[in-house]
Amino acid sequence: MDSSGAPDRDDTDERSDSDAIRTPAVDAVREAGIEHTVTRHGRVASLEEAAAARGIEPRDLIKTLVVRRSEDEHVFVLVPGNRTFSWAKVRALLGTNRISMPDADTARAVTGYERGTITPFGSVTRLPVIADTHLVGRRISIGGGAHGVGLTVQGDDVIRLFDATVADISDEETRRP
Repeated sequence: MDSSGAPDRDDTDERSDSDAIRTPAVDAVREAGIEHTVTRHGRVASLEEAAAARGIEPRDLIKTLVVRRSEDEHVFVLVPGNRTFSWAKVRALLGTNRISMPDADTARAVTGYERGTITPFGSVTRLPVIADTHLVGRRISIGGGAHGVGLTVQGDDVIRLFDATVADISDEETRRP
């Protein structure tokens, strides 16, 4: 922790030297040429901890989900951390009555990443991307392909780079008492 009580952060960007963090996701965002910052922090126990470690609000920490549309068809779904993925809205958008989450092994086989590190950047399979409307016009932090690694980018750059479908696919998160 630093003197303010915030978790220590190691921000690395394109000007870094040999200490640069390397993952397929970090390499992919560099190759894409979009403005970004790579943040490294230790493992965290919650979305709120991850947001604090990256110096952002939970709403700006993007959850990347892999959704199975059919046996061999998957999509990435990007949802702000303070919102809940809406199964009904995604089913309606995809025009199907059934979607599911693949098991951990399938998710890793499709993306190259284990759960908790999944990102469309550097995925072994280029999947369609669906981005929640709340990403538009915002600076966001998305998974960097390893535990404790984040990529801070403009949401509009992610949408453009992946030719993402932008739609209302989330609901306000409700906290149980």
